[in-house]
Amino acid sequence: MKKENIVLIGMPGVGKSTIGVILAKVIGYHFMDADLLIQERENKLLHEIISERGTDGFIQVENEVNAAIETSHSVIATGGSVVYGKEAMEHLKEIGHVVYLKVSYRQIRRRLHNIRGRGVVLKEGQTLGDLYAERSRLYEKYADVVVSEDGLNTEQTLDLVVKTLKENGFI
Repeated sequence: MKKENIVLIGMPGVGKSTIGVILAKVIGYHFMDADLLIQERENKLLHEIISERGTDGFIQVENEVNAAIETSHSVIATGGSVVYGKEAMEHLKEIGHVVYLKVSYRQIRRRLHNIRGRGVVLKEGQTLGDLYAERSRLYEKYADVVVSEDGLNTEQTLDLVVKTLKENGFI
């Protein structure tokens, strides 16, 4: 399958869904929110799935759902923990160009208030700092391009994403 999609990855709170919706409109693609696909399949909110199945159970569900996405000409906003699913990430890289929306730890700390209520996969005893360090390496590993949005508002981030996608021949 050709790479006909744009896949957004990054920490919770970086604006993957917000940027994704607007990006899809700007480039004429469909928009798909992987977290909503998970909630639809399980008929539960993300934090309910995590409460019932634990972090490993949630990651398994997330991996299955993302590995099964079949779409073209879509902007796919993934959940922040998608990078824990090897099959999901291999599949997403196969069907799309992966864009890491990167924000500094300081910015993430400022943006995320109710981390557990958001359905964020946080292991027992893990701090936000631990999570940021662990995931940053994985985001870098899977990203085709990195867009640093520190100090940028939504519109500026969108402009930078579009510019980066064009410069790399992804759109």
